[in-house]
Amino acid sequence: MQPETLFRRITDYANRANPYPLYAELRESGVARQDDGSYLVGTYHEIAALLHDPRISSDPRNRTNPEEELLRRGDPPAFIGLDDPEHDRLRRITMRPFGPPHSPRRIDDLRADITRITEDLIGTFRNKDRVDVVEDFSYPLPVTVICRMLGVPQEDMPRLREWTNSVIASFDFGTENDQEHKERLHEGMEARTAMAEYLGDLSDTRRGRPSDDILSALVNDAGPEGRLTRPELMTTATLLLIAGHETTVNLITNGVLTFLRKPEALRLLRDKPELMPKAVEELLRYEPPVHMVPQRTPLTDIEVTDVTIPKGAPLILMLASGNRDPLRFDDPDRFDPTREDNQHFGFGGGVHTCFGAPLARVEAQIALSSLLPYLEDFRLVEDPPPYRRSPLLRGPRHLLIERG
Repeated sequence: MQPETLFRRITDYANRANPYPLYAELRESGVARQDDGSYLVGTYHEIAALLHDPRISSDPRNRTNPEEELLRRGDPPAFIGLDDPEHDRLRRITMRPFGPPHSPRRIDDLRADITRITEDLIGTFRNKDRVDVVEDFSYPLPVTVICRMLGVPQEDMPRLREWTNSVIASFDFGTENDQEHKERLHEGMEARTAMAEYLGDLSDTRRGRPSDDILSALVNDAGPEGRLTRPELMTTATLLLIAGHETTVNLITNGVLTFLRKPEALRLLRDKPELMPKAVEELLRYEPPVHMVPQRTPLTDIEVTDVTIPKGAPLILMLASGNRDPLRFDDPDRFDPTREDNQHFGFGGGVHTCFGAPLARVEAQIALSSLLPYLEDFRLVEDPPPYRRSPLLRGPRHLLIERG
């Protein structure tokens, strides 16, 4: 197979359960130019350099031929799709109430609440013989936490889930049907708009009525960078809500799947629970919730491993491939919960490193530690399980386990 077909195969749903052989092929190809003019990079050191390169833009509008839908959007982009200085300004404003360094105790103060939510969820299926890990545990835990942090009423969660599912479905690059892709993209943008309007209206109710949630802080508190405009707040709140739970759903689910596939690791963690922080870092490397960064663009011609990537070309950084690069990690296809020197791309890198990483780590450590006593009694009903369609945010759609 030619390198130019790699992205099609990587994003083909038929390969969702195990894309790692294709990532190995990508690493052998170096920089792989695709027949649509995009470039794939899958080696660790090159990805790391590009994530820190100021010549690489995160704003897809800098592409030579941006998506038509991007040109039509009227709302401001989320800060993950902007470059400095605007990216830095919006990120600083948003980080102030979210956690370190401006609110250093917010995440630690959530530990007891996260533990209670975790124990309540486990209590609902402790005596069941069959459990869907996604529906019964790994989805409701992080979505409950982020909604409480933002100040979203619990009764609105089902509506938010519908919108989120439409947004995530629009990240499916693996369809050969251009019309189907356009329809999913359009539906995702409509869902994003509806969610943004809802969060904007909810934020309006907090103006002049300060409380301890993040939406209240964003509309009532002003730091050195000022306040978000209402459109900026709508876009930012939407990003926080979606990113604040979707990746953690996959992280927890992938953790359960990996533990049940690797009973020796499960036994090790049961006997040495103090290893769980390292195990979570290894999960972020071995089965990361985010597999690629598809929206990078060179602002000038750049050289990567003797390949010239032209200004304005779509540049796709395959983070999950870099995480398995044998030039960086010893025995990279082995899950090792004791692994040292584990500088993975589980939370990206550079100025766009996920600032929700501390929350995701705490949630995953508490969730998986709490599940350990029960998992040894269960087995996978189906392996591989059915996966969600998105190759970007990769994880099982359902994960059925049963006693046996």
